[in-house]
Amino acid sequence: MHDRADKLPRDSAPRQTTLQRFRALMAGIARQINQRALDAALERWLEAEHGPHTRGYQQIVDTCLEGIREGWMCARERGGIRYGRVLTPSDELCGFSVDVVDMDNVVGPHHVHPQGEIDLTMPLAGDPRFDGQGAGWRVYPPKSSHAPTVSGGRALVLYLLPGGKIEFTGA
Repeated sequence: MHDRADKLPRDSAPRQTTLQRFRALMAGIARQINQRALDAALERWLEAEHGPHTRGYQQIVDTCLEGIREGWMCARERGGIRYGRVLTPSDELCGFSVDVVDMDNVVGPHHVHPQGEIDLTMPLAGDPRFDGQGAGWRVYPPKSSHAPTVSGGRALVLYLLPGGKIEFTGA
């Protein structure tokens, strides 16, 4: 008697889901930036290693777009911003959470970054600027604050938050 598995093609191994691929991408970056100061040097390093000119950046963009199409990313909407916490802090992510927002010429809610914030801007339409900067990485140090603003078009913005910490001020 032959097992039915003998009849399956050899390349029929289970494929990773989009969420699993996204988690793996974020875990890889988190391991590389873990224990580094959230400062201009980290921003320069992220741009050099994972900036818009790299394959890794394109993998992040593609996975985000796939996650949006599948409905598990940017699944909530408020004030013209589609958003969602995609990954909660975990050991695999070195304590970072990951949020992704879809913003189109809009100002988001003012907030403080108790432990800092690392952002990746991914343009979708027009020539969007996130807080005045185009495609790529931006690092905010601990205790900084801002009202995240996308102008000039539409962009996805990915947020890595140490400890998942963010404080909305209502300002």
